[in-house]
Amino acid sequence: MALARADLESLLRSRQLDRTLTTTLPPPDPVAAGDDTVAATGITSLDAHLGGGFPRGQVSELIGPRSSGRTSLLLQALAAATARGELTAVVDVLDMFDVESAAAAGVDLTRLLWIRGHVVMNPGMCRDLNQRAIEQTLRAFALVLQAGNFGLVVLDATDAPADAIRRLPFTTWLRLQRMVEGSTTACLLIGAEPMARSAAGLTLQLGTVIGDRGLGIGGGQGIGKSGARFSGQLFKGLDASAKVIRSRAVGRTEQCVTLRTEASYV
Repeated sequence: MALARADLESLLRSRQLDRTLTTTLPPPDPVAAGDDTVAATGITSLDAHLGGGFPRGQVSELIGPRSSGRTSLLLQALAAATARGELTAVVDVLDMFDVESAAAAGVDLTRLLWIRGHVVMNPGMCRDLNQRAIEQTLRAFALVLQAGNFGLVVLDATDAPADAIRRLPFTTWLRLQRMVEGSTTACLLIGAEPMARSAAGLTLQLGTVIGDRGLGIGGGQGIGKSGARFSGQLFKGLDASAKVIRSRAVGRTEQCVTLRTEASYV
């Protein structure tokens, strides 16, 4: 087995594909890591579990169901990146990005490139429409990565048809990895389930914290079964759990951290 593995690694190196091997990539130092190696989310407790933030020059993933805090974490990461003076880009597969929410979260919109896609959520018999739309979105995403000069580039495939994502060839993600490797760009994919398998990126899975106190009644506060917090009938925010399920920076052990989002009303 060891000999076969050595032969495989030798073949990958000869074809300059050895960047797909975790054994050839030295783990980053989570203590010494700065803006040159990671893109901090701005959430101190989460960044500590991520080894400083999302690794630059790698393809990482942020996954979870609806109402799990994906959008809140995305906006926080974008706000942190633009506050550092970096350019950011969001390739929005379903054209669902809310600019007003981004501005309210502190995102500097003058440093944000928003590329709007179009995918039919319920295409019926016309699945090919979604496949072509996804492929066009990925081409736009690749062009942004090739352009460089971006600190954080996001492909938001939240709620995109799962079958259209699964039908993409695995080489799609390998090409994206080769485009971003060695750069100072943090590449982030967002969806309901894992899409890519980057050797040095990380996968962060979000889920709601299940409360056992029921809904808040009257003027009191409480946590609903979905992790939603209420004050009377007013929604106050979500309690979410972030689990690091794959990251070289923190090893293979799963780690969890609880996050709290706060609703803002204008």
